[in-house]
Amino acid sequence: MLHYALVFLVIAIIAAILGFGGIAGAAAGIAKILFVIFLILAVIAFFRRAR
Repeated sequence: MLHYALVFLVIAIIAAILGFGGIAGAAAGIAKILFVIFLILAVIAFFRRAR
């Protein structure tokens, strides 16, 4: 999941450099959502492992 977030972040950066604002914004939004999902799953896994 973190891998996909980083891929979308790289796509957003490249699109922003090339001037594709809409694609860059969409890719950055997807990267943000995937990163938040990754964080939530990581915290859940941490607490399940601790018990």
